[in-house]
Amino acid sequence: MIDWKVMETMQPFFVDYLNLLRKCHDDIRKTMDGLPPDALDWTPGANMNSICVLIYHITGAERFWIGDVAAQEPSNRDRDAEFKVKNLGGEFLHKRLDDGYAYATAVLERLSLQDLETPRASSRGTFTIGWSLLHALEHSHLHLGHLQITRQLWDQRR
Repeated sequence: MIDWKVMETMQPFFVDYLNLLRKCHDDIRKTMDGLPPDALDWTPGANMNSICVLIYHITGAERFWIGDVAAQEPSNRDRDAEFKVKNLGGEFLHKRLDDGYAYATAVLERLSLQDLETPRASSRGTFTIGWSLLHALEHSHLHLGHLQITRQLWDQRR
């Protein structure tokens, strides 16, 4: 849920960022709409990811880049485990998206435009807060495309 009172106090860049993140999450939800539970764990082929894995990974990566890197709030993320999840169900995945959006909102609410230039060291290297935020958004959209293709392949398999 969008907290409009919070959005009114944010600088436009951060409002725009959250609107793009919300749109990505809404498109992820649309990709899941109407799928039976077994479709969430289905993979189109060897060495490919299921819808469940992709959503879990998207939200894990968002939390890493926005939280661990930009906000310097460790999540103890286990990236490898993200690619092994199964049987989580649509309701769980929807909640994970909601929780991720709420967390991103809370982090961005504390930032200023000047903060975007601040370098942050992480296990993956040193990046500015701005780069980390943009990478999280870019990464989510990349995997949204993978989700959409996986959905198309599921729908065409019959």
